[in-house]
Amino acid sequence: MNKTYSAKAADLQPTWYVIDAEGQVLGRLASQIAQILRGKHKPTFTPNLNTGDCVIVINADKIAVTGKRLDQKVYYRHSQYPGGLKQQTLRQVVEGKHPERALEHAIRGMVMHNRLGAKVMKNLKIYAGSTHPHEAQKPVIWAGAEALLKQPAAEK
Repeated sequence: MNKTYSAKAADLQPTWYVIDAEGQVLGRLASQIAQILRGKHKPTFTPNLNTGDCVIVINADKIAVTGKRLDQKVYYRHSQYPGGLKQQTLRQVVEGKHPERALEHAIRGMVMHNRLGAKVMKNLKIYAGSTHPHEAQKPVIWAGAEALLKQPAAEK
């Protein structure tokens, strides 16, 4: 009889991935990044541990959306004072000072809303431009989960 594998925290070795967000659809990209951060693409996935990888997203200011979403999607926040409701459209966020917050908000909504989700979100680095300061981690360009299944050809 086979036993269920459960990863240990000492066995985890996260990989760093770079994802270029230029021209990609916001929600589809966010769901893919959430899967990587959570570790669901790995066979060693364990629900109660942070088994995911680290993700660096570049060109977050060039993200694409479908339909009229740039003008119709509205982000709300409240200052907790009477009359303190603030709202911004997606266009205002993307064209504003911090365009990476739109993608971060979408990803945050797709990970768990607990302490483990907060740890998972610390593995996400989003940059509006095409450069990032994480070259020392030797990040790999993300080519999709299918690329992880393909084994390199054995050299003869």
